[in-house]
Amino acid sequence: MDYLDKYSKWLQSEYIDENFKNELKSIEDEKEIEDRFYKDLEFGTGGLRGVIAAGDNRMNIYTVGKATQGLASYLLEKYSGRDSISVSIAYDSRIMSREFAETSARTLCANGIKVNLFESLRPTPMLSYTVRNLKSQAGIVVTASHNPKQYNGYKVYGEDGGQVTDENANEILGCINEVRDFSLIRTMQYQEAIDKGLLNIIGEEVDRTYYEKVKGLSIRKDMVSEHAKDLKIIYTPIHGSGNVPVRRVLAELGYSSLHVVREQEQPDGTFPTAPYPNPENPGVFQLALNLAEEVEPDIIFGTDPDCDRIGVVIRNAEGEWKPLTGNQIGVLLTDYMISSLKENGELKPDSFIVKTIVTTEMAKTVADSYGVRTEDVLTGFKYIGEMIKDVHEAGKGTFILGFEESYGYLAGDFVRDKDAVIAAMLVCEMALYHKMRGMNLHAALLGLYEKHGFFKERLISIELTGKDGQEKIQKSLHYLRHSMSRTVGDVNIVRKLDYKTGIEKDLVKITEASIDLPRTNTLKFILEDGSAFVVRPSGTEPKMKIYMSVIGSSLEASEKKMDSFEKHVMDIIQDSHSI
Repeated sequence: MDYLDKYSKWLQSEYIDENFKNELKSIEDEKEIEDRFYKDLEFGTGGLRGVIAAGDNRMNIYTVGKATQGLASYLLEKYSGRDSISVSIAYDSRIMSREFAETSARTLCANGIKVNLFESLRPTPMLSYTVRNLKSQAGIVVTASHNPKQYNGYKVYGEDGGQVTDENANEILGCINEVRDFSLIRTMQYQEAIDKGLLNIIGEEVDRTYYEKVKGLSIRKDMVSEHAKDLKIIYTPIHGSGNVPVRRVLAELGYSSLHVVREQEQPDGTFPTAPYPNPENPGVFQLALNLAEEVEPDIIFGTDPDCDRIGVVIRNAEGEWKPLTGNQIGVLLTDYMISSLKENGELKPDSFIVKTIVTTEMAKTVADSYGVRTEDVLTGFKYIGEMIKDVHEAGKGTFILGFEESYGYLAGDFVRDKDAVIAAMLVCEMALYHKMRGMNLHAALLGLYEKHGFFKERLISIELTGKDGQEKIQKSLHYLRHSMSRTVGDVNIVRKLDYKTGIEKDLVKITEASIDLPRTNTLKFILEDGSAFVVRPSGTEPKMKIYMSVIGSSLEASEKKMDSFEKHVMDIIQDSHSI
């Protein structure tokens, strides 16, 4: 069925609301119609994510209902021997988040599946915790994380509290594909679901146990108890779900000098002060920096709308406020947590950290210096959660920290996804520790560079929207895989890792080895001087991402080396676009 047939099917369906039909009829650009209907909104390992609008390739109550009906069928088959099945659901501050959450709940209940639905918005990591805490068989969180306001999304979690990974996601997708018509989507009225005992509204009773576990992750408890009041903090929730949990945890630990950016305090899915509400974007901190002139804080940090990512801004040696990269935050946390555990006599011989293949190798260098092993996984925090689960079940390791360069961090074993509530608590403790030693996080970072090398990373994202953009991404990766030269500038490539074929090639020894990771369309090239770059399509946005890393002899040298490296890498990428 081509896109025009699918478009007509929506207009003729008795199940589609007239407002949606009128929206579709008002479209004048046929390319827009094609983009809305040339494919179904993809259900991948991250669930659904798309622009809110009518159409099969958009986020709306029909595509959410279809995905949920498929999920219900999957759960009923997988847990057919159980007396009851439950799913926990959370949502953030985005447009339509509550409506999509209720749509999901009503469909699950209509299929005889019990639902635990939060009374109001909550961070994504609290959903991960709740799935395990309430012993649900699955979880749903409605969020588009840090995307612009026109987006929303739908993420599915397994009973372990982690995002569903490839195998389970494919099985769920198979069930979704069986829902060939909207008439097959079951639904039930909200109040009827409550009256029948199928819909349970949750809140404080779950919140309290989560907060206690987060506070229990504090490492230097005596220091925090005595001196938390001495750390001056500015925090922005960027109109999201972090406002209550982050402030509550910090307040209960004694961080009484916490100042919130008032203009960004209240939940608002239109993100009026931050069109791109991503803590990776320095612009979201401008209001916090304005407040800093009055408050003069020790640290500034912000969390994204679903409060699973955190960005941190610190003063440099010249007194200027500068954002840390996600890699820098992770390296600082790696060193702080391992060194603190060692000092307390709590560092276990089987301790390990987890990072993704696009995350800085400096983390491994730091961990190696303490005798702590590093596990590498594919890009996406779902793989970090899966690694934690596998090691925990095998009883072969003590997890310390997992992180990815895109500002996601996790400690503890009660959440299986990145958690900015936990990260905020640990970042404040780390900043307090260094303040008590007469230094700030900038000085601490410089000390790590001096000790371990001046690592520098950079990410370039190329937006390629629509069907044509997706085709261009695939052609580029085909070129890089099969046709590019074996040098970048005048430096030889010595290793090529193809995560789609699962083969690592040593281009010097002319040998091959298998990569023990799930298959994904990602390439990594390692050069003889230690530089590297990775190319992959984004799993959540219409983008091709290029991750670059170099090591220099100083901050200035690594910056200069990166500028040159980026030019050479982007020349190669440009060649791949020209094929």
